[in-house]
Amino acid sequence: MSGFAIDCDENEFANARALENALDGFVETDVPLAVEFLFVDETEIQRLNKELRGVDKITDVLSFPTLDHIKGQALYKKDYPFDIDEEGRLLLGSIVVCCKRAREQAEEYGHSYERELHYLLVHGVMHCLGYDHETDEERAEMREKEEFVLSKLGITRS
Repeated sequence: MSGFAIDCDENEFANARALENALDGFVETDVPLAVEFLFVDETEIQRLNKELRGVDKITDVLSFPTLDHIKGQALYKKDYPFDIDEEGRLLLGSIVVCCKRAREQAEEYGHSYERELHYLLVHGVMHCLGYDHETDEERAEMREKEEFVLSKLGITRS
């Protein structure tokens, strides 16, 4: 089993190594899996949302998966030779979070900013792993996976 690698500015997300550990083993793989976290302001996330999704509004998180149809699949290096980066990692995608919106939502939902930020990041990773929430069944499956990873970090709904 190979590890999970998170690329981000550690000044903006100091808990990256702990999240990597919580994600380790989530996917059967023989190659390190990599995701990128970017933290932006409201103007930038609205611009991205408008340009890339056609939705002209601020959102909390956007995910940009690089691989299709991988939900629940084992990921082997030999199957993705063109998606391996210079460090030998399989790139799963990028996750963009609007920190201001995350802070607002934490207050709205009555939990900590830490819980909201971790939830949004894990939610983004799940999208990069092929999970979605278009139907009630998909939503329940994705939420179960998110809560599993968050529980490994000791982050609960309280």
